[in-house]
Amino acid sequence: MNKCNQTEISEFILLGIQGSSVLRYSLFVTFSVTYIFTMTGNVFIVGLIIGSHQLHTPMYFFLCHLSLFDIFLSTNVVPNLLGTLLGSGKTISVRGCVTQYYFSCSSTISECFLLTVMSYDRYLAICRPLHYVNIMDISLRLHFVVWSWLLGFLLSLCSIIPVSLMQFCGCNIIDHIYCDLAPLLEASCSGTSIVEMETVVLSIPIVLFPFMFIIITYVRIVLTILKISTNTGRHKAFSTCSSHITVVTTYYGALIAKYTVPSSGDSLNYRKVISLLYTVFTPLLNPAIYSLRNQDIRDALRKLVHVKELN
Repeated sequence: MNKCNQTEISEFILLGIQGSSVLRYSLFVTFSVTYIFTMTGNVFIVGLIIGSHQLHTPMYFFLCHLSLFDIFLSTNVVPNLLGTLLGSGKTISVRGCVTQYYFSCSSTISECFLLTVMSYDRYLAICRPLHYVNIMDISLRLHFVVWSWLLGFLLSLCSIIPVSLMQFCGCNIIDHIYCDLAPLLEASCSGTSIVEMETVVLSIPIVLFPFMFIIITYVRIVLTILKISTNTGRHKAFSTCSSHITVVTTYYGALIAKYTVPSSGDSLNYRKVISLLYTVFTPLLNPAIYSLRNQDIRDALRKLVHVKELN
């Protein structure tokens, strides 16, 4: 399996998760079931929101696109991961590897911006309820969603273009669950300082600023909720944003851990675990959190089931 020399690389060997056949087949079944539930849950959320009139509100409009981002991320990573488990590694072309990195980077950026938009939506709903409907109209919603998608794909080009121009030589083995920036830089025989600098600079407007904005909006939300005189009112206000808080905590926790853990040495396996949490299990958690913790989702589902029973 060790194919390291100084010739130019035309393809990589993506190792995924190594181990005994029993371990790999067990993980294959586990990840396959997880992927099926992820796709089913997110498609269910999208279909329920589209089909239920009571869910045609800004919060669920954004939730619909959050589910689409999760489908996009999971589909980009999990099928290839399953292939590595079946074959104890998988061959992938350099272009295919760079493409996978581009789409994973795009979905990460888009979801960061969308979660920021969703926090602003909750801020308006709780802190400025009288102006909420007029401010968060259909035009503003569409602008937010379109820009979240566009910025994800466009800003990713700032990283993907210099990576695609690199030459890769030496070891063609990527000891990771998918093609990410760190293993690509390790396999490059071109200068990587510019790409590394761009990554640090871009992380400020893409990750840091949105995360700080989310924190500030929730500080304002909590202060507003504490001013509500009744316990019932405080509970109702907090319940409207509790699911989003849970998703943000899970998403940014996994994202920060993913990019702060070193990519070599004893931490390599830990980094794989964090990447699994981020790419395989987080897309499953989002529909579970919103469906189990959200009363509107449960009510819409009950009405849908009731209508089908009547028919």
